[in-house]
Amino acid sequence: MGSSQKIRFDIFKHELVPKHSILSKAEVEDLLRRYHVKKYQLAKIMARDPAAVAIGAKPGDVIRVVRRSPTAGLAVFYRFVVEG
Repeated sequence: MGSSQKIRFDIFKHELVPKHSILSKAEVEDLLRRYHVKKYQLAKIMARDPAAVAIGAKPGDVIRVVRRSPTAGLAVFYRFVVEG
């Protein structure tokens, strides 16, 4: 295998990687209105993050991350995609 070839696998099949999805424009507007925040006030995720790359996220997008939680069942987080 040459150095230009990469081994690819679905990172979301790993048990420690939570589900990531890109929000629609309407979902983002609703989220920002509901929590009275601006996009830049959300926690950040870099565009080169393997999960962001895997779902095709671009800078300016907002991602929903859904994790399993032993106390809450499911925990939902939001991330603002930034350059890098």
